[in-house]
Amino acid sequence: MFRTCAAAAVAIVTAFSANAFEVGVVAFQMSSETHARVANAVEAAAKEKGWDVTVLNSNGALPTHAEQIENLIQRGVDGIILAMSKPVEFDAQFAEAKEAGIPLITVMSGASPNALFDVQVNEYSVGAQAALYLLGEIGYEGKILTERFESNVGTRIRGKVLDVVLSENTAVTVAGSHSMARTSSWRDDVRAGMQALMLQNAGDYKGIWASFDGQAFVIDDLLAAEGKQKGDVALVSIDGGQEAFRRIADPASLLQATVAIPFEQMGRAAVDAMEKIAVEGQPKEAITAGPYLYQDAVLVDASNVDQFLGE
Repeated sequence: MFRTCAAAAVAIVTAFSANAFEVGVVAFQMSSETHARVANAVEAAAKEKGWDVTVLNSNGALPTHAEQIENLIQRGVDGIILAMSKPVEFDAQFAEAKEAGIPLITVMSGASPNALFDVQVNEYSVGAQAALYLLGEIGYEGKILTERFESNVGTRIRGKVLDVVLSENTAVTVAGSHSMARTSSWRDDVRAGMQALMLQNAGDYKGIWASFDGQAFVIDDLLAAEGKQKGDVALVSIDGGQEAFRRIADPASLLQATVAIPFEQMGRAAVDAMEKIAVEGQPKEAITAGPYLYQDAVLVDASNVDQFLGE
């Protein structure tokens, strides 16, 4: 049972007054910019509160992620925050944390009955924004290529929403699709897969949809190496961040738009929620009624990118 009941909350507040709150943070793969942005934001926000923080990187390895969560539980940390975890694969570890009375919050991971909640954007809305923007850029007709990632719940939802949008707009067809399989060397995987698709469909596609910006950066570089210029192919992705904004503003880049997800804000929200629940003793329902704590995402293109550059 989580430390959300009144008696447990009193004990936690008393303990916190004598010892700094210790939070364990595990990012699934810090080589991914978005994972690092969440973990770094959690670390900074926790340190601002005077907490002890342990940040771990699972390097995209499932056994390592499980081991790191278990180590934090055995160590008896006061709270655990996971960035881009996988509740289905790590249900046993989540249940172990719950049994130990350690509050666990995830970010961009998906819901779990053994976590307090997941800090998320509405991936269905995010997917719709990206898909409809891409179709608008190609005039709702023609062929597109897609770069998917099915192992992450968020990117998988984005792809499913794209499929729904395409089912209602049949003048747009998918000429080729590559699904990123590996996580430890994902850039090489994307580069090889998309290079092959672009070669097979040379001159016969108008747009490219990527499930996250890191993939789009690799594709952008491939398109530029082919001598293509901005507007030749509509490249649209999702995540946001300064590299994405720089490319959108750069006339030499083909990236036209991204749906910016507030990763730093999500990390701070996880820490604030952890404090309210585990330190102040507020019930989880005072933060959010359901399994998600939603944050807003914004579509960024040439019309508004200046507002985001240098933030």
